[in-house]
Amino acid sequence: MDFNINRKNIIGQKITVIGLKKSGYAAAVLGHELGANIFVSEINNDTEIISNKNNLIKKGIRVETGKHSDLVYDADFWVISPGVAKDIDIINQASKLEIPIIGEIEFASRFTNLPIIAVTGSNGKSTTVNILYSMLKTDELKPILAGNIGIPFSEKVVEEIKNPDIGNIYILEISSFQLEFIDQFRAIICVYLNISPDHLDRHKNMDEYKEIKLKMIKNHKSNDTVVYNADDSIISLAFNNYKINKVPFSISNKTQFFSVNETKIYNKNNKPYVLIDNIQLKGKHNLSNLIAAATVSKLMKVDDKIIKRTMENFNGIDHRLQTVREINEVIYINDSKATNIHSVIVAINSFEKPIILLLGGKNKNSDFRLLLPHTKRHVKHIVSYGEAGGEIATAIGDAVRLNRVSSLSQAVASAHNLASPGDIVLMSPGCASFDEFKNFEERGKKFTGLVNDLAGVVCD
Repeated sequence: MDFNINRKNIIGQKITVIGLKKSGYAAAVLGHELGANIFVSEINNDTEIISNKNNLIKKGIRVETGKHSDLVYDADFWVISPGVAKDIDIINQASKLEIPIIGEIEFASRFTNLPIIAVTGSNGKSTTVNILYSMLKTDELKPILAGNIGIPFSEKVVEEIKNPDIGNIYILEISSFQLEFIDQFRAIICVYLNISPDHLDRHKNMDEYKEIKLKMIKNHKSNDTVVYNADDSIISLAFNNYKINKVPFSISNKTQFFSVNETKIYNKNNKPYVLIDNIQLKGKHNLSNLIAAATVSKLMKVDDKIIKRTMENFNGIDHRLQTVREINEVIYINDSKATNIHSVIVAINSFEKPIILLLGGKNKNSDFRLLLPHTKRHVKHIVSYGEAGGEIATAIGDAVRLNRVSSLSQAVASAHNLASPGDIVLMSPGCASFDEFKNFEERGKKFTGLVNDLAGVVCD
């Protein structure tokens, strides 16, 4: 693909936006603000989509929902929401008609000149970008957080156009879906946290998944940098053949800026930097995320005092190993963001107490048997639920105590009945949320509400 759009030549161009969730909506608004002729097409028709449709119509933007008509092909180019699969019929047809297709991240990137730090990985992205956002808030740097965290890049670019003083550098969380249709997108620092099997319901296999992740560096320039996890063998091998600026981070070996042992993080001069006991965010996976963000911050010349303070005080994000409350000496943990098996393994290994694990939702072609070596450690019971409940029971039900229910509500009630003082009820689903909820945030809020309801029952 070789076409250029900018703030001047986009005026009057006919753009079809496919998808009307958050990213599609934001892309449509951005194109409209810049003077393009926008048409939005969305196959679904749920409450969120109808609300977005009505808002766009009020702005004078044409929208169709519940179908993709032939009107989509009357376009100079398309912008694809990340939730739209790359191999659907209308995309194949658009390709045959030689209609250029770009993703929302690519589209937004054409209309900002601010530098970008992009973070990708199978797990830990949201935590790491939030840590990095805290570290980079200095007198010199004014970061803008966007991307896969639920704040579309296009939305922030609209804000930047209206108010150029909102920031001077973007921190973007980037998913594999958002990388499928990039063309000229470029970040000055690309961060690779890890690669493990994920979204194999959409990507054909691990090789394709890895290649899509590596598209993030396709436009790297000589002074750009890749920060990567040297503890991840797939990532380390992937960058062996790239002649680019590479800065590894690790919690196992000494790297350019840091080294780690059981009790301390050391600086490059082997002097103690941070005591691990002083870090609020627990778990080896989070230590790795902290070191990743700190490595980027060192490259950005952030003062050590700010890096250290953030390392010690950052206490996590919603829906990621979030303690909801304790009821009758049972701790309830919301890990709704764990949508793949690797995330569940990380969650299980973050605790020493007996665990009742809530597992289920919409399967992403995951192999639940991979959990078995980890469940033997201290998972005393599994409650499987939702669309994937039967698959989970079939895969691991003979090896662990397991009961199957239909919904998350029933799963919480079941776990409550099973729990004893000293246990942890861990909702770490290992699946997408779309069988019962519109996203993992809604699922996490539902879990939190159910647990608070239990507390109310207990208190009465």
